Amino acid sequence: MENLRNILAITGKPGLYKLVSRGNNMLIVESLVDGKRMPTYARDKIVALSDISMFTDTDDVQLSEVLTSAGKKEGLKAVAMDPKKASNDELKAWFDEVLPNWDRDRVYPSDIRKLMLWYNILVNAGITDFSIEEEEAAEEANS
Repeated sequence: MENLRNILAITGKPGLYKLVSRGNNMLIVESLVDGKRMPTYARDKIVALSDISMFTDTDDVQLSEVLTSAGKKEGLKAVAMDPKKASNDELKAWFDEVLPNWDRDRVYPSDIRKLMLWYNILVNAGITDFSIEEEEAAEEANS
């Protein structure tokens, strides 16, 4: 089973990537979309999905919780709506069901669109458990 710590978003590159191995000053990643492997270097901005959170009216919510909520809403199937063609109102209405207390001033339609795309990539790759392991959650709480 894949862990959200090993699923990466790379600025400037579409889709999501799985960490395959580490080398000197680089990571080897594999696209979750087409399975192609490639090196990434220190100059690339790389973020693990486990390190991303979304703004709400109170505290920030881990992306893992948002993805879990989207999975409950969608029955762990890909979102039927096409995120690229959906209107801003459609995106906001969908996100209202996923995360009712989202911060409407700091979360933009482009963020919701990216969340939907990432969710679909994960589900299509067979990754439907979005939880962060318990010991990792404890490590984050202690840091």
